[in-house]
Amino acid sequence: MKQKLTQQEQVRRQKMQDLIDMGIDPFGRRFDRDARCGQITEEYDRYTKEELEKLDVHVTIAGRIMRKRRQGKAGFMNIQDVTGDIQIYVRKDELGDEMYEIFKKNDIGDIVGIEGTVMKTDHGQLSVRAKEYTHLAKSLRPLPEKFHGLQDTEERYRRRYVDLIMNPEAKKIALTRPRIIRAIQEYLDGQGLMEVETPVLQPILGGAAARPFVTHHNALNMDFYLRIATELPLKRLIVGGLEGVYEIGRLFRNEGMDATHNPEFTTVEAYVAYSDLHGMMDLIEGMFRFVSEKVLGTNVITYQGTQLDLSKPFKRITMCDAVKEKTGIDFKQEMSFEDAKKLAAEHDIELEQKHNSVGHIISLFFEKYCEETIEQPTFVYEYPIEISPLAKKNVDDPRFTDRYELFICGHEYANAFSELNDPIDQKERFEKQLELRDLGDDEANEVDTDYVEALEYGMPPTGGVGLGIDRFVMLLTDQRTIREVLLFPHMKLVGDSKAAKRANAATSAPVEKIDFSKVEIEPLFKEYVDFDTFSKSDFRAVKILDCVAVPKSKKLLQFTLDDGTDTHRTILSGIHTYYEPEDLIGKTAIAIVNLPPRKMMGIDSCGMLLSAIHKEAGEEKLHLLLVDDHIPAGAKLY
Repeated sequence: MKQKLTQQEQVRRQKMQDLIDMGIDPFGRRFDRDARCGQITEEYDRYTKEELEKLDVHVTIAGRIMRKRRQGKAGFMNIQDVTGDIQIYVRKDELGDEMYEIFKKNDIGDIVGIEGTVMKTDHGQLSVRAKEYTHLAKSLRPLPEKFHGLQDTEERYRRRYVDLIMNPEAKKIALTRPRIIRAIQEYLDGQGLMEVETPVLQPILGGAAARPFVTHHNALNMDFYLRIATELPLKRLIVGGLEGVYEIGRLFRNEGMDATHNPEFTTVEAYVAYSDLHGMMDLIEGMFRFVSEKVLGTNVITYQGTQLDLSKPFKRITMCDAVKEKTGIDFKQEMSFEDAKKLAAEHDIELEQKHNSVGHIISLFFEKYCEETIEQPTFVYEYPIEISPLAKKNVDDPRFTDRYELFICGHEYANAFSELNDPIDQKERFEKQLELRDLGDDEANEVDTDYVEALEYGMPPTGGVGLGIDRFVMLLTDQRTIREVLLFPHMKLVGDSKAAKRANAATSAPVEKIDFSKVEIEPLFKEYVDFDTFSKSDFRAVKILDCVAVPKSKKLLQFTLDDGTDTHRTILSGIHTYYEPEDLIGKTAIAIVNLPPRKMMGIDSCGMLLSAIHKEAGEEKLHLLLVDDHIPAGAKLY
């Protein structure tokens, strides 16, 4: 298929051909450097122009052209490498006619090599005076306009390579992330733990409550899960006598995507023999301090406007005490399930069939009233046994377990246990999980008989903890969404690629014959609304730029909309039961845009998206009103 080229792309291809005609390979070959742009700035910017002339520093550098200006027989350009950028001063009388002609053929985005001397201009700008110019790679596509880069958030994530070129903040995060991981390894190694690797493909679903990805192993002719946790294999190693182990690895959970969740993510899990819940508190608290000091040089950080002092002792509070602080309800008192259900109803907490115990209701109270109010680092511990199938029972109150989660700024960062090492209790807990699966909880664990057998050989009292590295990187780099700290977040396929066509074919259902015989609709309104009143409602077409699940809400989606103005509009809609956020990005919807802002979960919702609702066989159905994408944002409906 013939590629359609813009005028700029045609010009660049002609320049590529000109290079070929000159005997220059437009895509170059090996080039040996002895310096980096940022290093030159760091070492030599303090010198004066005269001092640099005396030093006569020779460097060989390479990078991408980001800016360029030429005047007659001289010119300036800035080249960028991973450490930063530096100005290059080019003169025809120094390069010679042939190399200067190659310089004239370059474009912004081309990659070049420069040999020259470090200097300062009359204006005091640190530069490299080019003595040798080598073309290394031709850029056949123009970069985005330098002051704006990629403005579309989706495009930034989809074309991350361009984002890294144009956005210094994106590059800074990319460089900071591995430093954080190295610091975690250094800390845990210093604590006497050993780094290990365990299989990604697992025959049994276990170690966490999550929906899995399933794949098929052809040689064994059996299905495997992509692991949802590294917990159970690591604890087998504790049984085997390794005493202190950790693994940094990818986990896979077949769930929705939002500001803090990606289906593929990285964690570190650590297990220490002869430790417990409180030992894991000390371990993680020490890790946060060590890593922030190592990577950022400080323990005082700011996350989304909130200052956090990681050097101060982290608060420690039980889940029941946290709920009591916010609601006055003391769930530590003996309470029947019926009494707990009444309290839930009084506090507008919806129960599902799987919420079949007081423990589940305590957890729902905590989610509603406590989680998002926690700002400073806080260990919340003593979780109900029903939601902690792998944690040890609390000695003083067996209704609860020795488990904690670390919360900061309303988000959970770490999950830890005094590990359950009683094989009889563990087997009973697994069997209880099977009951939950029968009640519709598709995140419940399966029975791992081999793991129970391992426990029967004897596992010492053990503390275990898991930390989400992606969220930890978000915290230390002050990023609101997980996509900013992943180089390649999961995105829907677009365009004309075969993979995109396969994905579209898989999601495009064949034309179906719709049976409306069981549909019930609301009675039509009998009262008339005068035309003037109706015409005051401003109905507009809006483009869905972004859509994320609202944290701590099972129903709400937060939409970022283009309504045809210069300002993006935020509207919240309770339709998460019917749609996943990523399915709506890029669609065109209809909204009323002149309603007063209404606070929902602390967020101003400025308008209302229109949906069509009906009942079918007694079940409510909802369809967001989506229209032809040819309709522009801001188009008014009459």
